[in-house]
Amino acid sequence: MSKHNFLNIDSLSLQNFDDDAELIPLMTPEDEEEINNEILPDELPILPLRNTVLFPGVVIPITAGRDKSIQLIKDANNGNKTLGVVAQIDEAVEDPTVKDIHKIGTVAKIMRVLQMPDGNTTIIIQGKKRFEIDHFTATEPYFKAAVKPLNEEKPEADNQEFTAIIDSVKELALQIIKDSPNIPTEATFAIKNIESNSFLINFVSSNMNLPVAEKQNLLQITDLKERALATLKFMNIESQKLALRNDIQSKVRHDLDQQQREYFLHQQMKTIQEELGGVSYEQEVEEMKKRAKTKKWPEKIKEHFEKELMKMQRMNPQVAEYSIQRNYLDLFLDLPWNKFSKDNFDLKRAQKILDREHYGLEDVKRRIIEYLAVLKLRNDMKSPILCLYGPPGVGKTSLGKSVAEALGREYVRISLGGLRDEAEIRGHRKTYIGAMPGRIIQSLKKAGTSNPVFVLDEIDKLSVSHNGDPSSAMLEVLDPEQNSEFYDNFLEMGYDLSKVMFIATSNDLSTIQPALRDRMEIIHVTGYTIEEKVEIAKRHLLPKQLEEHGLTKDDLKIGKRELEKIVEGYTRESGVRGLEKQIAKMVRFAAKSIAMEEPYNTKATLEDVETILGPARLERDKYENNEIAGVVTGLAWTRVGGDILFIESILSKGKGGLNITGNLGKVMKESATIALEYIKAHADELGIKQDIFEKYNVHIHVPEGATPKDGPSAGITMLTSLVSLFTQKKVKKSMAMTGEITLRGKVLPVGGIKEKILAAKRARIKEIILCEDNRRDIEEIKEDYLKGLTFHFVKEMSEVIDLAITDQSVKNAKTL
Repeated sequence: MSKHNFLNIDSLSLQNFDDDAELIPLMTPEDEEEINNEILPDELPILPLRNTVLFPGVVIPITAGRDKSIQLIKDANNGNKTLGVVAQIDEAVEDPTVKDIHKIGTVAKIMRVLQMPDGNTTIIIQGKKRFEIDHFTATEPYFKAAVKPLNEEKPEADNQEFTAIIDSVKELALQIIKDSPNIPTEATFAIKNIESNSFLINFVSSNMNLPVAEKQNLLQITDLKERALATLKFMNIESQKLALRNDIQSKVRHDLDQQQREYFLHQQMKTIQEELGGVSYEQEVEEMKKRAKTKKWPEKIKEHFEKELMKMQRMNPQVAEYSIQRNYLDLFLDLPWNKFSKDNFDLKRAQKILDREHYGLEDVKRRIIEYLAVLKLRNDMKSPILCLYGPPGVGKTSLGKSVAEALGREYVRISLGGLRDEAEIRGHRKTYIGAMPGRIIQSLKKAGTSNPVFVLDEIDKLSVSHNGDPSSAMLEVLDPEQNSEFYDNFLEMGYDLSKVMFIATSNDLSTIQPALRDRMEIIHVTGYTIEEKVEIAKRHLLPKQLEEHGLTKDDLKIGKRELEKIVEGYTRESGVRGLEKQIAKMVRFAAKSIAMEEPYNTKATLEDVETILGPARLERDKYENNEIAGVVTGLAWTRVGGDILFIESILSKGKGGLNITGNLGKVMKESATIALEYIKAHADELGIKQDIFEKYNVHIHVPEGATPKDGPSAGITMLTSLVSLFTQKKVKKSMAMTGEITLRGKVLPVGGIKEKILAAKRARIKEIILCEDNRRDIEEIKEDYLKGLTFHFVKEMSEVIDLAITDQSVKNAKTL
């Protein structure tokens, strides 16, 4: 039905059909008498209608999409083509029950059935007479009910009042058709040629632009005179609205300039909104005032809001600035000013949550529990700015969610990777088109509280562009002394971030601006040992992958030995992201076998691991028992954790040149030069002849030349390699080392000790040489990680050589 026309008179009403059509568009008194004399069946199939009401004598099309309705139409069309049509009480109900439909409806006859291309069925039906449902006799496969007829109470033929009402209805209908540009003029013909008074009332009632509930009320009126009066009332309202609309149009039709045109559109929109039950601009303002009364904001912010609200009231709603101002005020109302969630200070519960979600990471969990303890005692402590620093895949981001659960706070997260626009942090000024607040304020609006756990992911990957430096914009956010008045350009007010618990994550501290790094408390999240990875895989990774692939724990079991095989042979990382991918391959194999009904081992074996994942690819990471002088195992730190590297050196005939290969950085090349010069200066002490340096060239190579390598920690490794080469003595088996050297022969401490120790354990190293000053780093490492390792702490290069070089010369070595 048209939502804009008073009369929805279409081709059905005007009988635009072929000559052989069986439709009766205009009912005569004789037709009405014949319908009244028809005997109503005791039982009728009931067809619920969602958005229309059928009146007696009126012809309408109905589109049926529900299975029950299609079956009913099919059975009725094959039978006596008669059914009962009843409107639904709530048109939104998709599958109505007996309680969802009205009791009074209209008997209908199927005139034609059309099959639509979209699969729906359209029927053209004509109303016959009203009926009332006595009781339902069936609900499947569709509704059936016992019915009783409802006869209309018609006034006497000479009733002058009724005749006047009918004349008024007809005249008003013709006037509305004339005044409305949306109703075709042919509708006049249909109105003039209606002879039956009751059909005229039903025809007009059916085509009026009224809600279904109002039309149902008209259908239920038994007294024809009373129904005619009600119809005339609705027609008068529609006529007045149409006259008002035409009057407004005629007043603004001549010489409209831009301002007059905008005002007219505003008035018209306001009228339409009011007619449709929408919210006008005045109502919108009143709603904002009502919401503002519920806010617990400071007096200063309240005054600012009221000032900006008055500014919006003076604006023309059609100008671009109006929508920006409205968005600005909506932001004020949506922000959680002084709204805080209550912290949960059950420290034992918090410890259980952290232990349940994250295996290991003891330092991080201890720091969080310490924060909770202090907050519990003081209850007014400013939230710290924590920065979880470590390789990828160790659980830094997911740790933030566990912290939020432990605290009982809301959790929000934004990714800062690649962010290069300062406005993303501070927001845009309102003068710009498309202005919006920064992501900090947007996230607080989303959280709904002013003290969420806020994860700033990948803070080390902020970049700089012509749009500003986001790292500098973060300085105010992450400074506990300043963020109580964080200024957002769009908000134009200070917002208190001091109660927010910020947790940043980073893979590389060197790329973070020093001033920004100084504002954060760095917590080092190190890599996992093989034992920890196996435990994490058993507790978290395998159950997660089974669930994601639709399997149960009985469909695939991977034992400890098999998990160790996967960790050692197929992953090379500090975290567990790569391990999860390998476990996912195992689970997918099981899923495929189940789907294709192929046999497989529900308890995976070592052979199954190699069959599914292929031959182990990372055995080269294990320590090699070298029988060649000049090959030494070193320990290195990378962005993805610790690793081992092999430094090789060889002599060739020449004039004492030094070649260094393996994609080494400047610092690493300097370490090689220092090592060689130290050996030359102490050749006699080391038992090396001086003429060797003039007769031979030295070549130092670090394998995996495609991988860039730099740093001072390979100093003692290079020194040991050269001494082993010149003396032709082997380096001790299962030994690795790391440390910086100086020309004076001192050994200096280096960083990344824990990652290097974990790498050594993965490679089956037994002995490790470190600087004496790195002893404190070893003492901080959990004892479980140190099992099976022997540490030698040195201060001088001579100590390194004494520990590393064996007295046994290499077999078949050439005497130099």
